[in-house]
Amino acid sequence: MAELICRALRDGALDGEHAPALTIKDSIDSPFGPHVFNHVLAQLSANILSAKSQSQLRVLDCYTDPLGWKVRLMECGSISNRLPEASNTVRLCNDVRDLDKLSLSVIELGRELVGQGKGRFSVAIDSATEMLRHASISSLAALLSNLRSHDQVSCAFWLLHSDLHEVRVTAALEYMSSMLANIEPMARPTNVQRCNSDNLSLLEQNSNKGKFHARLKRRNGRVRLMSEEFCIEPSGIKFTAVSSDDGMITQSLVPKVQFNLQLSEEERIERAKVVLPFEHQGTGKPIEIYDGRQSFDQINMESSSGSAEKLQTNQDPGKGEIIYFRDSDDEMPDSDEDPDDDLDI
Repeated sequence: MAELICRALRDGALDGEHAPALTIKDSIDSPFGPHVFNHVLAQLSANILSAKSQSQLRVLDCYTDPLGWKVRLMECGSISNRLPEASNTVRLCNDVRDLDKLSLSVIELGRELVGQGKGRFSVAIDSATEMLRHASISSLAALLSNLRSHDQVSCAFWLLHSDLHEVRVTAALEYMSSMLANIEPMARPTNVQRCNSDNLSLLEQNSNKGKFHARLKRRNGRVRLMSEEFCIEPSGIKFTAVSSDDGMITQSLVPKVQFNLQLSEEERIERAKVVLPFEHQGTGKPIEIYDGRQSFDQINMESSSGSAEKLQTNQDPGKGEIIYFRDSDDEMPDSDEDPDDDLDI
């Protein structure tokens, strides 16, 4: 499943489409987002080196001097340490608060790499959480939207520490993503287990393992949900398939509702006993069509009476009855009659 995500990022965007975007989301309960991020970056880099990807990579350093303090201190003589000079592979950014300028820097760096033609480049953000320390969610969303819609961006992915943000922030970044990788612990501790210092088995279980849930939006609009388990090893992160014996199966896309959509065995039996109004009897007797107003017993009684003139009236002298005879066949039928009652439906 993780390889499927890496392959989608490798293939990149088609002409006229937004670039595929991946959000890697972790939390303090399973802080392995950087491992997954590095795995995706390493896979994409390997595809680039083997010429299997349409994109290229460069680094825009936003960590060395994110707010430009070191530059100003150097200008006033407060410090003598020099910043690392920009190279062909690394460029410094001295103001991460101005995301419009940051977006132009990304595009400019990419164009220097692939030129003005049809070449494409990828964008990896480590991490969106760090960017949200200095910028609003609306400005970050605008940055990501501009990158995804740019015709030279092949793909984009970023890391997000979800428990450091409000739900609306996490939901906004998930909405902008075509793929979502959610990292969860193998077993979530309860409040009692959190306070019990003697219970170390749960901590050992979650120390280097976790669950990897992915959601992929396909080009036809369908959504695919998948799950895997991962283990952090000295050589890197390793993903393994989840068997159905462990209770991890493909999730249903049926929305959660307040009523049961499935029938019990007893309800199925009762439903099978119901005779539909237009259902043929098929028991060897003449097939009769129910007209929706009378029961079959009443129809049989009227047909056995011989003719319409032999109508039986109520013997109770205190009650009356109105009998209507149509003057001619040209007269329009009453509104309560079924015009299709002579059809063998």
